[in-house]
Amino acid sequence: MSLKVDYLTYTLHFRFEAGTSRGTLTEKMSYILRVFDDDDPAVVGYGECGPLKGLSYDDRPDFEDTLQQYCQEFNELDLQLFSWNVPIVLNQLISPRFPSILFGFETAMLDFLGGGQRIIKASDFTAGNRALPINGLIWMGSPAFMRQQIDEKLQSGYTTLKLKIGALDFDQECDLLAMIRDRFTADQITLRVDANGAFQPGEAMAKLDRLATYDLHSIEQPIRAGQIDLLADLCQHSPVPIALDEELIGHMEYVNKFKLLKKIQPQFIILKPTLLGGLHHCDEWIEVAGRLNIGWWITSALESNIGLNAVAQYTAQFKHLLPQGLGTGQLYHNNVDSPLYINHGCLHYDPARPWNFDSLAVDKSGAASH
Repeated sequence: MSLKVDYLTYTLHFRFEAGTSRGTLTEKMSYILRVFDDDDPAVVGYGECGPLKGLSYDDRPDFEDTLQQYCQEFNELDLQLFSWNVPIVLNQLISPRFPSILFGFETAMLDFLGGGQRIIKASDFTAGNRALPINGLIWMGSPAFMRQQIDEKLQSGYTTLKLKIGALDFDQECDLLAMIRDRFTADQITLRVDANGAFQPGEAMAKLDRLATYDLHSIEQPIRAGQIDLLADLCQHSPVPIALDEELIGHMEYVNKFKLLKKIQPQFIILKPTLLGGLHHCDEWIEVAGRLNIGWWITSALESNIGLNAVAQYTAQFKHLLPQGLGTGQLYHNNVDSPLYINHGCLHYDPARPWNFDSLAVDKSGAASH
């Protein structure tokens, strides 16, 4: 018995043009890992490596070559199941410079250890007895398109909305927030905004002051990452609570995580396992945030349902959650069919719903692709 890994590439296609302050997205490339026993390939553990262009620490030209190399090195280890320790294997094999590969390997290995049933962390969520509250994501686009999304999310029962801002005229974005506040108070609808670093340093505080008039829950990453002194000042004086997102990328050592949050003192941090190096690194961020009395929530990073499933199951181990950012499974018209579904502003897991990998054109026996 010897454990092996291979992967295949898969292009996810958006149902619409998804606008952010960094541009418009129409498709997303993912690399689907499969871990199996070469003597019994019927049990397969799936994981997903999905770096985001222009954002991920491992968005680099040699990404796939590196992934191939790690798969080859893993296969040469001749690992035996009874001697398998996931953190030790990952620490020995994969550089922290490739966080999405760390996430893909970690979750594929955990899935395999769980019997290849896509159960990363069993809980009342995977038993179908608990739903996870999520925010309804409003993508950038024309004011009419954003209003349409807002109406659809409200009609679907969401009580927390998150609006992408920073690409439209700021007055138009404020008009959208005012439209919601004219209809619903902060007690009725929670509003979050995500600037993706779009505000310029000289304008950031004035824009935060104006946004405060709409009773916002928080703003994610108002200025681009790397401006630590300015961001620390904004977090101290902003009338809108600030959540760090892109700012966390690339900080892989525990001591660096602590130094960053201690310096900036944000009100919240946003945890995206694909961008931060997997579940183990999210554990460290959560531990540091707890020490510094900083709030947090977890967000998917445009993964297919394979990656989203792992992120959701990881999230479900925590109780008394704020609404999470786990609604991106509906973005693609060629997503993998899974037990995940959304109802009334919550993410659910129906254990009676089967997984269907036909869209990947994957032989479920685990036959090698790369």
